[in-house]
Amino acid sequence: MLSKRIIPCLDVRDGKTTKGIKFKGNVDIGDPVEMARLYYEDGADEIVFYDITASSDRRDIMIDVVRRVAEEIFIPFSVGGGIRTLEDMRQVLLAGAEKVSVNTAAVENPKIISEGAKAFGSQCIVLGMDVKKVEPSKKIPSGYEIVTHGGRTYVGIDALAWAKEGEALGAGEICLNSIDADGTQQGYEMTLTPLISGSVGIPVIASGGAGNIDHMGDVLTHGKADAALIASIVHYGTYTIKQIKDDLHERGVKVRMRW
Repeated sequence: MLSKRIIPCLDVRDGKTTKGIKFKGNVDIGDPVEMARLYYEDGADEIVFYDITASSDRRDIMIDVVRRVAEEIFIPFSVGGGIRTLEDMRQVLLAGAEKVSVNTAAVENPKIISEGAKAFGSQCIVLGMDVKKVEPSKKIPSGYEIVTHGGRTYVGIDALAWAKEGEALGAGEICLNSIDADGTQQGYEMTLTPLISGSVGIPVIASGGAGNIDHMGDVLTHGKADAALIASIVHYGTYTIKQIKDDLHERGVKVRMRW
């Protein structure tokens, strides 16, 4: 069995790490370069960097911040937000990232997934999915709908169908974010996560809602997730990554230990 990954997420706005609840009320909490280095040194398996307003502002990603983060860490580094073309992907990868995450752009132009996979390899392409729970319908039979532009636009696409299509197009991984759980620290979305994880053959990163180690243990076992994205619980010092991994290891969850 592959080790489960623990992945701190840095949501970045105007060059600063920021955090909100359900994509609202964001406050700036630190420097992304310093935070990335701290999490790398503390045992993170990967780092995810999201330029959270690049898509909604229709601007390019902050490549200088990407480059500075990449200079400080020596673990896989995924970057998303404002990536709309193959050239955008190329620039991010040249700046030092190992993976690019496409979300809004993939919904608007699904071919960007297959084009990116062909140009750079599926292992570089992460399909980011921001999802909200809705009433099940003929159009949204799973009861989970894809939302784009930083949680602002409902697009009428069923999350389960989109996950399967993303895999078929060549995505090498899915980052599944529940907007309803995001920042609440009340636990991951435990209906949505196993639904997606059990329906695709590529790794799924669970995102949104981590408040304690029980939540992480649940989503990595019962939720069938391959990795857990975390933010608030490490940003605000509730846990260190070493504490999280030590605890998960004691529970029998296979994680990568550096010590």
